[in-house]
Amino acid sequence: MKNVGSFHVSSEKEIKQGKTTDIYFARTLEILKAKGRDKIHVRADVSTSDLPRNWPWGIFCGVEEVAQLFEGYPVDVYSFPEGSVLRPKDQYGFSTPVIVIDGAYGDFCLLETPLLGLICQASGIATMAARVRKLVGNRHLVSFGIRRAHPAIAPMIDRAAYIGGFDGVSSLTGARAIGKKPNGTMPHALIIAFGEQAEAWRAFDEVMPKDVPRIALVDTYHDEKTEAIKAVETLGKKLYAVRLDTPKSRKGNLVDIIREIRWELNFRGYKHVKIMVSGGIGEDDIQPLSAAGVDGFGVGSSISTAPVIDFALDIVEKEGLPVAKRGKFGGAKQVWRCPRCLVDIVLPTKDKAPKCPICSSRTESMLKPLVRAGKIVRKLPKPVDIRQFVLKQLEKLSV
Repeated sequence: MKNVGSFHVSSEKEIKQGKTTDIYFARTLEILKAKGRDKIHVRADVSTSDLPRNWPWGIFCGVEEVAQLFEGYPVDVYSFPEGSVLRPKDQYGFSTPVIVIDGAYGDFCLLETPLLGLICQASGIATMAARVRKLVGNRHLVSFGIRRAHPAIAPMIDRAAYIGGFDGVSSLTGARAIGKKPNGTMPHALIIAFGEQAEAWRAFDEVMPKDVPRIALVDTYHDEKTEAIKAVETLGKKLYAVRLDTPKSRKGNLVDIIREIRWELNFRGYKHVKIMVSGGIGEDDIQPLSAAGVDGFGVGSSISTAPVIDFALDIVEKEGLPVAKRGKFGGAKQVWRCPRCLVDIVLPTKDKAPKCPICSSRTESMLKPLVRAGKIVRKLPKPVDIRQFVLKQLEKLSV
């Protein structure tokens, strides 16, 4: 940890060395070493017993960082592919591991806490993003959530949101993490600095490169419909969209306001001008606003403060023999998935691949090698490819 007075963040080196672990793991390692038991060979499963808010499925995220965490440690790691749909239990009610670690317990016990931290929050954000994507259909989605979280994790937030199905992200570091240009419009501060909406909109148009969409913020001083009309009168066909960032505390029904704006724009021959909405948008807001005519959403707090998925790590095998605490399933396992139905079946690793109980298709193994003896052995896909993988799976799911 850096000295008091600087940002309260851990360095990559501290995370890799297990300095961000819980104290009881450090004490456990000390005891095991003192008694000569730190090299006991174990197999550990990472799984969750349930999902937040009764979600029927989640999106697994954070695998790339898990690989970086275990690189250089003499253990083997197996995991679901990043972006995989996950469910706590398989078709028959058995717990579904998403990560397996195999090695001497003393070699990785200090990494349990950072491991869980890397996947719990990222998977929660990716899941919320995927749920929003399902609700909005093909409408444009931009992640605006970084201001509601510690800036050190801005790239993680935006990467997870993008993987979950968002089209773009607002942060500079988040955009770099996904290999895309950042998305954004303008703040109220720009308009206030000029003291008048049209002057600010014209300045934006004059200064910004042509590839930046002209999206006018239309709720600074006057009625939103009035400002939207003024925006099209100011920028004409250059105007790509108008954005409403109206807080929910303001008077008026936002759905009705959207309908008024859409009518007025259409009536004046500006059917091409899109309507974007941001400011406290949650799952319950999506469908009524979409029906009223919203073409795109900037979603912030509900993404960056998404509930975490409570993964836990449990030893399930010791020196080749099945062990487990109560409530857990001992032994080495493989998860088999039907690519057609996304149905999972958990079986002992010695068992052969089963057929899907629903469609009789062949199943595929989900726990694939990620790290072997400290070396990353899986090609880590780009965020754009993980996102496409997620979108393909979402076609088979309902919210």
